Amino acid sequence: MELRSHNVTQGVERVPHRSLLRATGMTEEEMNRPIIGVVSAYSEIIPGHINLDKIANAVKTGVSMAGGTPVLVPAIGVCDGIAMGHIGMKFSLPSRELIADSVETLAQAHQFDALVLIPNCDKIVPGMVMAAARLNIPAIVCSGGPMLAGHHNCENVSLSYTFEAVGARKANLIDDTELADIEQHSCPGCGSCSGMYTANSMNCLCEAIGMALPGNGTIPAVYSDRIQLAKHAGMKIMELLEKDIKPRDIITEKSIHNALECEMALGCSTNTVLHLLAIAHEAGLELDLNKLNEVSACTPNLCHLAPAGRTYIQELNEAGGIYAVMNELSKKNLIELDQITATGKKVGENIAHCYNTNPEVIRPIDNPYMQTGGIAILWGNIAKEGCAVKQSAVAPEMMKHTGPARLFDSEEEAIEAIYGGKINKGDVVVIRYEGPKGGPGMREMLNPTSALAGMKLDKDVALITDGRFSGASRGASIGHVCPEAAMGGEIGLLQEGDIIEINIPEHSVNAKVSDEEFAKRREAFIPKEPKIKTGWLARYSRLVTSANKGAVLK
Repeated sequence: MELRSHNVTQGVERVPHRSLLRATGMTEEEMNRPIIGVVSAYSEIIPGHINLDKIANAVKTGVSMAGGTPVLVPAIGVCDGIAMGHIGMKFSLPSRELIADSVETLAQAHQFDALVLIPNCDKIVPGMVMAAARLNIPAIVCSGGPMLAGHHNCENVSLSYTFEAVGARKANLIDDTELADIEQHSCPGCGSCSGMYTANSMNCLCEAIGMALPGNGTIPAVYSDRIQLAKHAGMKIMELLEKDIKPRDIITEKSIHNALECEMALGCSTNTVLHLLAIAHEAGLELDLNKLNEVSACTPNLCHLAPAGRTYIQELNEAGGIYAVMNELSKKNLIELDQITATGKKVGENIAHCYNTNPEVIRPIDNPYMQTGGIAILWGNIAKEGCAVKQSAVAPEMMKHTGPARLFDSEEEAIEAIYGGKINKGDVVVIRYEGPKGGPGMREMLNPTSALAGMKLDKDVALITDGRFSGASRGASIGHVCPEAAMGGEIGLLQEGDIIEINIPEHSVNAKVSDEEFAKRREAFIPKEPKIKTGWLARYSRLVTSANKGAVLK
């Protein structure tokens, strides 16, 4: 087997290289084995990452058991919850590109033979998978696992409950004592936040797309099964290396289709739209937004995990996990079964004996929550290049909504108006200049959506933005509007009081403004200056593409 690491370890010319490896404590025996990069995003600031040191140690044990030499290297990460609602969130989506670039850099500079990728939270997972597709050397994902649900008033809760509690307190629906209790008991320990938010969505889709072993998305972070999974991932990478199974063998049009099927069945975060577009791009594949509606039209929504419902990732795990969901979908021939995966086997073999053990958590395919999928792409005269909504988390009465536009040119302006009681039932809150370029960084709008939900307005008020939404958002929250305001999109031409018509079942979102009126407004339109003009975000703003292209860099 020809190894990349021989470029570093073999031959008289590599004496200096071997000398440096010996300085790290590496022996000649270790140099002569395949060298596996173990990429860990461990840090002490992200709850989903504080256990990744243990996961990495288990992975290294597995690699060693299977005859490889594991080498631990780092990756950065941003905690979206901690970054939410201030300038920090501008760095979240851009960090995905930094992560992909850094993994590529470490793997190429040191000529690793293969990679075990250890992410857990929102942008770290897709960033690492993007790098794997770009590098196309054997790779496997082993995440840190989901957090257990918290507790309040004898009910399971999660992070989204805390954000909504702020809105409830502002509306005097709860007092300070209850708010403090929610703060103290909603996030009980390590792991990615326990709802079907972006981190768990992407970790589940890594199974569906075939880049991770079963249980990657659902085994709780604190279970011993998670450590065993990490050891198996370490052993499995040696098998993938031996068989020369690479990411672009796994990430194909068929596996992207399987990921979309699971995205719809699970009711994943709308952020997965951005990330699947970006992953497909790195794998050299074309993925069009129309494909999502095509899949959604024939894929039933089988799960109502928080925030859409009252079940949590640990219960999905107990019900059979992602393979059980895929098994249900296969009953209607919705899954591509002949696609190779990181198990070394094909999808059909993986899911053959994985059954749904709890029809309340995973609905049987003949009794779904909805006949269509969890995500919908909408089009219209204010979203000519599309926008996204998590329709499985929208109340039935808000699937169609008409109301006056309430315009805000930043998240801060909107949240001030919401907390100030200035938003009325029936309004359509429009937040613009928060797109990839205009933000810059395409911030998540969890604060405004949670405030509306906490103030009991989520069934009366819609929210539209060229920014994006956390997977923790619920309600008629329509994001990713393209073109964004900073690129001259019609969302930037709206005026206060324009009537907005939303029809999610018909995939439409329109302003009752004529083409002639929009043309007249465009003549006088001057896009706002970039909000940040220095540093990494200024460069990101210049290079980033629109959300309908995955917000990848040119």
